[in-house]
Amino acid sequence: MGEKVQKVGVKREDGFLYYIDKAGDVSRAKMARGGKKGGKPQKVIKVGVQKEAGFLYYLDKAGDVARAKMVNAKAKGKAAAKKKKK
Repeated sequence: MGEKVQKVGVKREDGFLYYIDKAGDVSRAKMARGGKKGGKPQKVIKVGVQKEAGFLYYLDKAGDVARAKMVNAKAKGKAAAKKKKK
C-alpha cells in the first residue's frame, strides 16, 4: 500500500500516538483514556521529511516513515485558488 520514505526504526511505547508532524519529524502524544486528557506532543526524532501534496505520511509497523497516495487529495495553494475563481 505505502512506500518507505526513510528508515528510522522508532521503538513504540504503549499509550502513545505516533505521527509525522508539520516539520516532517516523528512526534508522539499521550492518548486520552477514561476521561483523562491526552498529553502535549513530544518530538521523538528529527527526520525532516519533505512532504509532497497528495500523500499521507505515517509511521509504519517497523517504525519507519512511509507514505501512501491519497485518492481524493485536493490541490492546495495558488493553483487551487485559481480553479475556484473560474
